[in-house]
Amino acid sequence: QVQLQESGGGSVQSGGSLRLTCVVSGRSTRYHCMAWFRQAPGKEREGVAFIDTEGRRNYGDSVKARFTVSEDIAKNTMYLEMTDLKPEDTGMYYCAYSKDGRIVVAPAATLGDFGYWGQGTQVTVSS
Repeated sequence: QVQLQESGGGSVQSGGSLRLTCVVSGRSTRYHCMAWFRQAPGKEREGVAFIDTEGRRNYGDSVKARFTVSEDIAKNTMYLEMTDLKPEDTGMYYCAYSKDGRIVVAPAATLGDFGYWGQGTQVTVSS
């Protein structure tokens, strides 16, 4: 059973930076895709950044050139470096791991490809 634990959220002013961390435990398959999603109050959960075992990455349009996703497989950890944060980046950020038995490539990944979720970490950006 895969378990995910996020950390690193907080409150920053517009233009600031944060680094989110997701620690993975219990995974049993070598190939996987991981992702960061976020959800603001009253809005649907949206994909922010995706990365797979082959190193392919994909980003939501609103965060391209500002956010960078990376993974240290040896440490079972995924990161999200967020720079030039804007108030519209505010939300709960969730770490996600692809469903068992499914080959998910980062450029084509969608919400339904992920079966494991962390509890989330809150990011608040003030203007």
